[in-house]
Amino acid sequence: MGLGNILVGAEERTLVEQVLQSRSLNRYYATDPARPPTMVATLEQEFRAITGARFALAVTSGSAALECALGALGLGPGDEVILPAWSWVACWTSIVHLGATPVLAEIDETLCLDPAEIDRLVSPRTKAVMVIHYQGVAGRMDAILERARHHGLKVLEDCAQAPGVSFGGRRVGTLGDIGIYSLQHNKPVCSGEGGLLVTDDPVLYERAVRMHDIGQYRAPHAAQTPARVPSFSGCQFRMAELTGAVALAQIRRLDHMIAQCRGLHERVATAIAGLPGLRLRELPDPAGIFGYELYYFVPSREIARTFTERLTQANVNCGRRTGTYPHYTFEYCHTGNDHSGRLPAFVQLGEWPAAGYRAVDFPRTEDLSHRFVSIPLGVAYSPDDADYIGATIKRLSRELVG
Repeated sequence: MGLGNILVGAEERTLVEQVLQSRSLNRYYATDPARPPTMVATLEQEFRAITGARFALAVTSGSAALECALGALGLGPGDEVILPAWSWVACWTSIVHLGATPVLAEIDETLCLDPAEIDRLVSPRTKAVMVIHYQGVAGRMDAILERARHHGLKVLEDCAQAPGVSFGGRRVGTLGDIGIYSLQHNKPVCSGEGGLLVTDDPVLYERAVRMHDIGQYRAPHAAQTPARVPSFSGCQFRMAELTGAVALAQIRRLDHMIAQCRGLHERVATAIAGLPGLRLRELPDPAGIFGYELYYFVPSREIARTFTERLTQANVNCGRRTGTYPHYTFEYCHTGNDHSGRLPAFVQLGEWPAAGYRAVDFPRTEDLSHRFVSIPLGVAYSPDDADYIGATIKRLSRELVG
């Protein structure tokens, strides 16, 4: 797609060399007291400025960020979290690892959580809603927040695929109670592995810090907001200084990447808008998208398959599905197991796979996820590339859809 990994170069090298010269590879320990580690702390500081969040915490992965966020919210055995069935494996596993139960919901034509599903799925055990801002587009956050607040639920925004995206003038990750981001190799901003977490709530921040650092709350964090929470058993998800150096160079390009990708997206979308039988993905806030991938729906999965084949033959990079998929199609859902076989996530449901964890329970997700074609539009693409993609889609649409 031509995102963060393709831009790795001199800026990353310069910051990595600074860390190596300092010989301080851990953010909390200085080999030379006169040269304390700065990369991870600076990453957090600059990411707070980018997002407008009061607090930011760097961790080892987006998956770790999810676990820290859920732990900060106090999720545990007996609790339920509503999340879209169409999302990444870590969204499921982070909930199960804490002994809570993922409750799968339908998506709508944004390819994000359908807000109406909150009313349908909420129960006395529901504690939170996990919103996945899928591939550079925000979900319907106004309706999602309204329904979640009506039911007294916390909102966790998974922005792994949507750094810098906005909704209503605010960056995603800052609209709910807590937000997370991924810096994995295939993400728009990457450091190989890595993650970030943001919140405006000092208690959630402290609890997330303790989750990521085996229960500790060290001086750099206490300097931002004093300790309020007794220590508890946490995990070890601390970001290293070398990772922080790469991530810092990457986030400094974020707004430039968004501007370029939005322009490409608008160019292709304008070229194919209104074609018979072809419907663009709904964008709750068109001005706030990242733009690195464009989606459109066609009348059937057979046409989607043929469209993808023909685009590939025309040298247009495309796909029918991305790395995201419905949880109910994979073995970890089919078994319902955790690492021990004893966590209580699904014990109350009896026969397995239970209702709510089978393809038949998600007709809309099944329909939508088989009828779209996705078109990557990364920073390596030019306006001429975008024009060629638009013209090719128009030609094939006439041939395949009519």
